[in-house]
Amino acid sequence: MRRIAKHVVLFFALVPLVVLSFAGTARAQAGVATHVGTLDDGATYLIEVPANWNGTLFLYSHGYVVPGTKNPAHDVGDPVTRLFMLASGYALAGSSYAHTGWAIHEALSDQIAVLDVFKKMVGHPKRTIAWGHSLGGIITAGLIQRNPKRFDAALPMCGVLSGGVATWNTALDAAFAFQTLLAPGAGLQVVNIADPPANLTLAEEALAGAQGTPQGRARIALVGALGDLPGWFLPLSPEPGSDDFTSQEANQFTWDQQVDFPFAFALRAELEARAGGNVSWNTGVDYRKQLDRSIGRDQVRALYQQAGLDLDADLDMLNDTARISADPEAVHYLERNIIFDGQIHIPVLTLHTTGDGLVVVQNESAYKQVVDEAGNGEFLRRTFVARAGHCAFTPAETIAAVQKLINRLDTGRWHDVDATDLNNAAAAQGLLFNVFVILDANDNIVALIPTPPAYIEFEPSPYLRPFDAPSRDCHRGFPCGNPFFEFNQH
Repeated sequence: MRRIAKHVVLFFALVPLVVLSFAGTARAQAGVATHVGTLDDGATYLIEVPANWNGTLFLYSHGYVVPGTKNPAHDVGDPVTRLFMLASGYALAGSSYAHTGWAIHEALSDQIAVLDVFKKMVGHPKRTIAWGHSLGGIITAGLIQRNPKRFDAALPMCGVLSGGVATWNTALDAAFAFQTLLAPGAGLQVVNIADPPANLTLAEEALAGAQGTPQGRARIALVGALGDLPGWFLPLSPEPGSDDFTSQEANQFTWDQQVDFPFAFALRAELEARAGGNVSWNTGVDYRKQLDRSIGRDQVRALYQQAGLDLDADLDMLNDTARISADPEAVHYLERNIIFDGQIHIPVLTLHTTGDGLVVVQNESAYKQVVDEAGNGEFLRRTFVARAGHCAFTPAETIAAVQKLINRLDTGRWHDVDATDLNNAAAAQGLLFNVFVILDANDNIVALIPTPPAYIEFEPSPYLRPFDAPSRDCHRGFPCGNPFFEFNQH
């Protein structure tokens, strides 16, 4: 797994708020009491309580940790935000989770165990707020759904809020299209991956070859469109124009090469091992309809035309190729860990970048839809930052979101949660917090790059796959009860 880890870490080295590992988070700070230890299942925990504790505890859920890499406990997303939170009187806590990988099953129990430890060591908080990045975002939303009485509010950031089933089905769509159109007969596995490093090597070789021709680039764009992959990669770069399809595809290639392919063609195996089989299916998917609903449809059509390729022929090939069925018990594992039912009764504020190519911003549409259908829209507010990158927030942008959530708890109402007010709140934090935090390979800060806040009013397009409990999909035209039957996209 080392080579796979290198791919993912290389990407996160370009992103300011790395959610995989923060060894420097627990550095000593004056007046802060630090508690560390080990839970019964072997997970470690970290608790920090400032001398001026105001009674509010933030329980942090960290993101995906690549198997084979270090896995310390985290209680905050980055060291600069940590300084603000502790200085403002907030207590911080979090665990490592007992295992690495798609560790939602362990995290949902380990994080509650940390709350129990906190209560014994420190006392009962007046308020407990769940927050987390990336995989920690889905864990945050899972914690409040499973344990509604333990939390007062939540802040899922760049979270996998479509739930585990939809996320891996979407990954399968892209992998299936890539295998069918760009690596036929290469032995590339999209499920039941036997040798993850070798499988990733096959995918990388085919990807590099495809990028060298107009026809290959057009097909890479189609693969990306089936997962709504954005055409914007570097956080500090300007977004390509809406008709700059060449630059968009080059960025999508980089997303695939540096970030998404390691998950789709290698790290999926870790999930399959813990679930006991293949968790994904594409039976019944009409890929022509999927493209019509995608944000990338115009780009794909333009690049296919430029390359002299027949798009209809490729879509026919995708729709005519034998489909993949899931293992029912494996899907049930993924459903339990976790999909969402919209039952929230505490304030939830979400935060997402618009150019996220690992956890696409359409995850926010999925979560909002299930919350609205459950009649709980009054509790949810979504915020967006106009920037490329996964979890690419400045500390000031995170702090502004924290302040809005605290204000909602204090007043019982949502106040000033629009982009202008959030940008003003972030700017008011000053230069120390309006920065990108660049870390080296050992998670030490090597640069703080001044960066203005970039909140934006934004409405993501609908998520491309069904994303909530199967029994709730009936009225959308999806099948009732059994998620392995065919469905018709609308």
